[in-house]
Amino acid sequence: MALSKDDIRGAAERLDGAEKTRKQIRQLSLEYPRITLDDAYAIQKAWVEMKVAQGRVVKGHKIGLTSKAMQSALHIDEPDSGILLDDMFFADGGLVPTDRFIATRVEAELAFVMKHRLAGPNCTLFDVLNATDFVVPALEILDTRVERVDPETKATRKIFDTIADNAANAGIVLGGRPIRPLDADLRWIGALCFRNGQLEETGLAAGVLNHPATAVAWLANKIAPNGLALEAGQVVLAGSFIRPIETRKGDTIQADYGPYGSVSCYFA
Repeated sequence: MALSKDDIRGAAERLDGAEKTRKQIRQLSLEYPRITLDDAYAIQKAWVEMKVAQGRVVKGHKIGLTSKAMQSALHIDEPDSGILLDDMFFADGGLVPTDRFIATRVEAELAFVMKHRLAGPNCTLFDVLNATDFVVPALEILDTRVERVDPETKATRKIFDTIADNAANAGIVLGGRPIRPLDADLRWIGALCFRNGQLEETGLAAGVLNHPATAVAWLANKIAPNGLALEAGQVVLAGSFIRPIETRKGDTIQADYGPYGSVSCYFA
């Protein structure tokens, strides 16, 4: 790791302040040119610990950057991950308070609700399916507490910025019809995603590492060296299979999963 404990703590405090004031901070990759992936995850961890100290409760995990196209664009060869907290969950068909966020986008995903504790290393797709209680359609609400483009250098965000920023996670909506993990070929579950009644994006869950359970297995193995596991009852967002849909105040987002129901939210 290239950053000191003070650097990590300071970056986490700045992200926390950015979220509360809705004012983005400069890219951490510009502030700390020597930053590493380990540094970025350390900043994320420090920020989550601050939130827990403020009363938040860890409810699960999210996985991002699961498509080969996104990984190639960011010059990485694996996904990233973040933490889901209790105040990030919004009701299906409910209101999302726009004034809580800075610049929201929405993605369509499958969420895995864990039945048993799932720990790596050597966790496989089959271990994931055996440990999962339900799979359910979901929307992930993204936000960015870090500037996407630096106004001076015009540099764009790097993977380090996204990971430190809790993998850009801000909210989650669960809906549709919960299904048992072996009751469908999860790869072929697809979604039609609408904004204000107009079709914006479509996709298949196979876009997530060829099978969304593969992403969950990756996460279990990734966090195992830290003594962590996916715990029973936790929700794991497996990764988006559409491009992010930009949202504004007044927008209604709906994802139609066909026989598996739909999930929606309104940005109030």
